[in-house]
Amino acid sequence: MRRLTFSTALIFGEKPLDYLKQFKGRRIFIVCDPFMVSSGLLDQVTARISDCDVYIFSQITPDPSIELVAEGVSALRAFAPDLLIAFGGGSALDAAKAFRHFADEAGGSHIEFIAIPTTSGTGSEVTSFAVITDKQKGVKYPLVSEKLLPDTAILDWQLVRSVPAQLVADTGMDVLTHALEAYVSTKATDFSDALAEKATVLVFGYLHQAYRNGDDEQAKTKMHHASTLAGMAFNEASLGLNHALAHVIGGQLGIPHGRTNSILLPHVVLYNADFGEYGQKDFSLAAQKYAHLARLAGLGGASVRSSVRNLVGAIVKLQKLMKMPQTLSQCHLETMFDSNMRTTIAQLALKDNCLLTNPRPADEDDVQRVLQQII
Repeated sequence: MRRLTFSTALIFGEKPLDYLKQFKGRRIFIVCDPFMVSSGLLDQVTARISDCDVYIFSQITPDPSIELVAEGVSALRAFAPDLLIAFGGGSALDAAKAFRHFADEAGGSHIEFIAIPTTSGTGSEVTSFAVITDKQKGVKYPLVSEKLLPDTAILDWQLVRSVPAQLVADTGMDVLTHALEAYVSTKATDFSDALAEKATVLVFGYLHQAYRNGDDEQAKTKMHHASTLAGMAFNEASLGLNHALAHVIGGQLGIPHGRTNSILLPHVVLYNADFGEYGQKDFSLAAQKYAHLARLAGLGGASVRSSVRNLVGAIVKLQKLMKMPQTLSQCHLETMFDSNMRTTIAQLALKDNCLLTNPRPADEDDVQRVLQQII
């Protein structure tokens, strides 16, 4: 038996931030990073919550650490808010999720939670996942609980208008990875497939436009929606080998998460497709689903094999158009990636829960071969 519930309300369309105007006389705890304060972006939130007692926790850093979470939980409990607002990228949203979760576990009252993403990538505003990093061990730990889900998510394209082009590329490829992994996951359903299909089509249709022109309202809006759709898809179906490896590589080498996913994605797609000799007639379910996605995105070929190859080619084309690295050597990290590092990463990836739903089982040798391909 499976159950699917979308418990996060989505606010979008015309002036979605005006939703905040209804909150008066509340105690509001805002989680963001220092740039949101210094750039004035946070003013778009605080200007709409008049007559409220507000505490701003702006110490968020990329890949929030265990120590930062402990600090945030302490501040949250001391302030005792009745409304929590997370404003920022995936790190701010994940940190706020962890703050509320552990504050609840410590005996606090459940706090209403609004997530406002300022990047189009993680989908964290609609997922029951959060990733916390142990900086000393270089390991990222996924938290998974329905209690992590925000009550409301506000999607406003104006908040991603000024995102640097390179970050648009990184986060956009993260969206595509979420959609593709959810689509071929062993836990995929008709419902998650529909979400992943739409997200994939939107990425191939609008990511490069959003990268080229920050003022393109249509492209920015479509990518913002694609991020949420892909988040809803993988929240239902989970992920796979791509994220299992990206979690570890990011923790060990410090490469941005979306960029790591992008580097891995063409190789993981081909690994999961598991092609045999030319002329084969029977293809894996993953290969057939990749081929179907390719056709939906206008990339289909004459066969399953050619359609999947076209899908991989379109991924690589996006990488090149957006001047993204395709290997670790292009990140100037190949010297750090010796045999000991590869072994460490492979063994840690095999323990990542995302691997449980990958369509093709993988052992350490399989993972090592994928790692060798990205050097």
